[in-house]
Amino acid sequence: METAKRYRGGLILIEAVLILGGLVFLIPFYFLIVNSLKSFGEILTDAASWPGVFHWGNYAEAWNKTAFPKAFGNSLLVTVASNLLLVLMCSMAAYRMARRPTRYNRFLYAAFVAAMVIPFQAIMIPLVKVSSLLGIMNSIWGLIICYLGFGAPMTVFLLHGFVKSVPVDVEEAGRVDGCSPYGVFFRIILPLMQPIAVTVIILNTLWIWNDYLMPSLILQKPELYTIPIETFAFFGQYTKQWDLALPALVLGITPVVIFFLVMQKYIIAGIAQGSVKG
Repeated sequence: METAKRYRGGLILIEAVLILGGLVFLIPFYFLIVNSLKSFGEILTDAASWPGVFHWGNYAEAWNKTAFPKAFGNSLLVTVASNLLLVLMCSMAAYRMARRPTRYNRFLYAAFVAAMVIPFQAIMIPLVKVSSLLGIMNSIWGLIICYLGFGAPMTVFLLHGFVKSVPVDVEEAGRVDGCSPYGVFFRIILPLMQPIAVTVIILNTLWIWNDYLMPSLILQKPELYTIPIETFAFFGQYTKQWDLALPALVLGITPVVIFFLVMQKYIIAGIAQGSVKG
């Protein structure tokens, strides 16, 4: 009985510490949402206080000045298309390299892993030159191709490790049932990749949706701008329009938060399925 009480007391302490830590991480969201409803002068006067008057018009003005529907459509197209191509192409590449460990495939996999440590800033200038040479500048699909190239190393690395954990007997059973090599991959292996595929999609979505640097290099036409580029317009050299920038940031992160909350149950389900399979 004494041990149970001690255990219950320790568990309560751990839960209290975790709740406190969660509240600390939520503090930036408090400042973001509260200040998005203030006037510019009120933000500069006291950023931590509750709004005296709720300026809901900040959101309407930010919506119009950022041309949010257009920017949202561009960001959505880039994010969805990049994720679909990354999962489809990298899963096939990872499956081939994991199941056919030839010298060439081992070298190719090592090249993918090595590419993960190259900082993007080191290849910005070559990226712009190559993109201009290929004629993919000022193009949404050109930006998607760039994301496909830069997202492939980590995606292949994660999918490759997952494929190695899938028993070969599962594929052999499919071949005995008459599946072609493509049938084995698309009907057996790809569905089994759901847990890691969801994880990869979430990681890449957070990166692509919030990325500012690559779109600013590839896209120069205003009608092609994504949400981060449109939001950056409120930050000038001499002035920063916080009363409009903060509502624009709230509008920009809301789709990602909703996406994460929706996909979270699939991650938990995928982990549970993986533990049963093991």
